[in-house]
Amino acid sequence: MSPREHILVVDDSAVVRQAFAMLLSKHFTIDTAADPIIAARKIAKQRPSVVVLDLQMPRMDGFTFLKHIMRNDPLPVVICSTAAARGSETAMRALEEGAVDVILKPSLGVREFIEDSIVVLADVIDAASQARVVRRGRPLSLLPPSAPKPEVRMKSLPTDCVVAVGASTGGTEALRVIIESLPPNAPPMLVVQHMPEGFTAAFAKRLNSTAAVEVKEAESGDEVLPGRVLIAPGNQHLLLRRGNAKSFVQTVSGELVSRHRPSVDVLFRSVAQAAGANAIGVIMTGMGDDGAAGLAEMRAAGAQTIAQDEATSVIFGMPKEAIARGAVEQILPLTEIPNAILRLTQRR
Repeated sequence: MSPREHILVVDDSAVVRQAFAMLLSKHFTIDTAADPIIAARKIAKQRPSVVVLDLQMPRMDGFTFLKHIMRNDPLPVVICSTAAARGSETAMRALEEGAVDVILKPSLGVREFIEDSIVVLADVIDAASQARVVRRGRPLSLLPPSAPKPEVRMKSLPTDCVVAVGASTGGTEALRVIIESLPPNAPPMLVVQHMPEGFTAAFAKRLNSTAAVEVKEAESGDEVLPGRVLIAPGNQHLLLRRGNAKSFVQTVSGELVSRHRPSVDVLFRSVAQAAGANAIGVIMTGMGDDGAAGLAEMRAAGAQTIAQDEATSVIFGMPKEAIARGAVEQILPLTEIPNAILRLTQRR
């Protein structure tokens, strides 16, 4: 992390502003603002690398300010608010409006929370500082308005084929593009998206209402079936298991792997062991190297592997690391990944 990164914390609580300024000053240059009006003036004078934004503030609420930023002068924004309760529509809406990440701030013991979570908070802000953000007139600006969707015609699918997908920063909207492009009889898909506990259920529910496939937060024992997408629950690893007559998933607590739980590496390794060549691995936007080793194991087991390209990744860290390790066969723009999955499935 570079001490040159300039972070603007926008929060009406003096305690929060002081805690961020004191505890994060080792990693970043910190400035603060008590409301969005003051923040706008400070941004005009010195453009920050990241804005850490509360949602409930006087004079202008955080959502209005977030929209203003993303439509006029896009900056990486991390929401840190008591309003962003785990699994809430508020959190999902913030991500759709362009926030890079969402942190739930407790109503009580805020200073202690910041002290206890300083490493995680610094990682989130550091990741946000590397994010590629663009002007947004509507949710998801990675796609051009005329971007084609894959055709929905498909041949019969082998029941033992499975697609494993891993994503982190920027992944919620990228996954929406892929999942909403899938036809009803798409191959079964297992997903790890780095999100806190509770958020994944709301994320799955939201996608289930807009996609042609079934989308649900995974539970131990869920069958792996065509037309179904299972998303790893926050704070639990997701693994693929093979039974005598069916495939199913298992969710477990376990230790952090590659600094994450759920971990993409854990999913990919289980898919390499359980499905071998009857699998497709996809590594998408995100910071760090989670998934790179697991994708290499999938490829060694005979699976087809895909990485999202740099141009359409919010952060190219995870795909870049997987590519560097020789784990990737195809590097594709986001909009081409759904068709690639369907083509590879039809060949099997």
